[in-house]
Amino acid sequence: MNFSDRSEIRLALPSKGRLAREALDLLARAGLPVYKPNPRQLRADIPALPGLTVLFQRAGDIVVGVRSGSVDFGITGWDMVAERGEDNPQILPLHRELGFGHCTLDVIVPENWEERTLADLRRRAAGLGRPLRVATKFPRLSERFLRQHGFDDFKLISAEGALEIAPAIGYADLIIDLVSTGTTLRDNRLRPLADGQILASQACLIANRSRLQNNPQALALARQLLEFIVAHLRAAENSAIFANVRGDSAESIARRMLAQPVLGGLQGPTLSPVITRDGENWYAVHIIVRKRQLAQAIAELRAIGGSGVVVAPVTYIFEEEPAEYRQMLAALSA
Repeated sequence: MNFSDRSEIRLALPSKGRLAREALDLLARAGLPVYKPNPRQLRADIPALPGLTVLFQRAGDIVVGVRSGSVDFGITGWDMVAERGEDNPQILPLHRELGFGHCTLDVIVPENWEERTLADLRRRAAGLGRPLRVATKFPRLSERFLRQHGFDDFKLISAEGALEIAPAIGYADLIIDLVSTGTTLRDNRLRPLADGQILASQACLIANRSRLQNNPQALALARQLLEFIVAHLRAAENSAIFANVRGDSAESIARRMLAQPVLGGLQGPTLSPVITRDGENWYAVHIIVRKRQLAQAIAELRAIGGSGVVVAPVTYIFEEEPAEYRQMLAALSA
């Protein structure tokens, strides 16, 4: 089917599960909340992005939809993109790391096996006298990984539902599946091989290349999505600090701050005079620091005489132009 003449611009989101909840949460925190008055409806809107229709699909179907052009954008797991469309030229990754949906795709064996590595598993497979049976929902990635690591005689078994039961009931020797917390594996007496990680995955934003190349409205919406998402993700790693510091001049305080490891902030401190009743020289300082450096920044402020320290969350940090947007334009012109 040819979707090139479709006027509606579409964004597909996961329809259920943790990935669905966290995708909606990310968009809301980025200032792009999805308006979905009926939780059962499969279409919705983003009021901040008029002209964009939101569709809800299964995570794997989102990749297929973007690949075919039936939807323009999709948020799904990178594991699904790698399995169903990473090599397809129509799928253009816009942002690989949205910060949620973290998991790994691993080779997983019964807990009571002695085998700990792929080399151990190859020796076990060689002595079976039959193909090694592997249950998985990722046949493409699994086959490529096993062949790259010297496995020749194996059989991939497709299964619906939970894979963890496959070794216990005997229709597979081991499984290749996604692991997030590892709790389900432990509950089913399974464990990943030490060197059996196939892929590290998290949620990503993808687009249909042809739609961006041929539809100006889709390209404009791609920029808006990237602007807000990238600015929010950058801001989420930082905090704003406001404090008062006594000093002879803004320049002398700035020098003291810049001599500290953290107090330079992203691009240096901002200072302004404080109007005091007694005429003392106080300056208000404002810096943006990494959250992981927050305690150190407060200690450094105190060391140079800072007081009244206020810490506030940061919603957005907009750069002149997101690097991800420049990368998208370069990929479209390649």
